[in-house]
Amino acid sequence: VVALVIGLVVWMNNVSSGPGAQPSSSNINTDTGAISFGSGPDVVDTYVDFMCPICNQFEKTEGETIKQLVSDNKITLNIHPISILDRVTASAAASNQQYSTRAASAMYCVAINDYDKLYTFMQTMYQNQPSESSGAGLSNDEIAAYAQQAGATNSASCIAGNTYTQYVGYITKKTPTQPGSTGIGTPTIAINGSVISNNSIPSSPSDFAALITK
Repeated sequence: VVALVIGLVVWMNNVSSGPGAQPSSSNINTDTGAISFGSGPDVVDTYVDFMCPICNQFEKTEGETIKQLVSDNKITLNIHPISILDRVTASAAASNQQYSTRAASAMYCVAINDYDKLYTFMQTMYQNQPSESSGAGLSNDEIAAYAQQAGATNSASCIAGNTYTQYVGYITKKTPTQPGSTGIGTPTIAINGSVISNNSIPSSPSDFAALITK
């Protein structure tokens, strides 16, 4: 009996720590969690949490510049939706909890089912980002509505099913740490494989573009 209980505990731990359902698409690297845009020679990786206000500010400041660099085939952009801020919505109503994880899962849903609308969906999510101080995230119905608004019309059932939430938890653990940091933070930016400190990110879009392609 003791051996059976121990075996069950080990199995449960393996299940909870495993990747679960993994998003499969030509634009997704399931080993790293990266959703790729473009095929330029320089590579920019961004690790973002949709509850993170600094991620939102980064998108507002640098998003259009990055998008243009992708369009001009100067960079490959790898977006990593991760979850480090579920604690913010821990006390919310059941349908609004674990917002960071559910929002990241929704990104994978749209990446698979409506890839051409993904960047617009991401921007829409930032435009409607709940305040950290509110203590509540968007419900899956609200996320699906914003996906619909962005033109992602094939992703609702995937979003409703929290299809990739376990994968998000699994892949978040692979997020690199910034120089001088002891833990994961967002946004985390890597340029050609080298993670940079947030303090090193230029506030000017033109300076950021120069940092990437220098």
